[in-house]
Amino acid sequence: MQRPALDLSAVTWRKSSHSNPDGGECVEIAANLPAVVPVRDSKTPDGPVLVFPAGDWSSFVTAVKRGSFPS
Repeated sequence: MQRPALDLSAVTWRKSSHSNPDGGECVEIAANLPAVVPVRDSKTPDGPVLVFPAGDWSSFVTAVKRGSFPS
């Protein structure tokens, strides 16, 4: 079953505070949606967007902050 397209035309995108000032290799998220977190590559803002359930995104961010992933 395919889900209907998500209208992202009015979302506010923001970059990670860890992004470099030149904007290279960065992701942006739109955190102002209640149930999902869209993620995109800042270098290609008109490119594809990955959409994660908000709870899954929160778990991922918590794991990153804890250092659960190898560097």
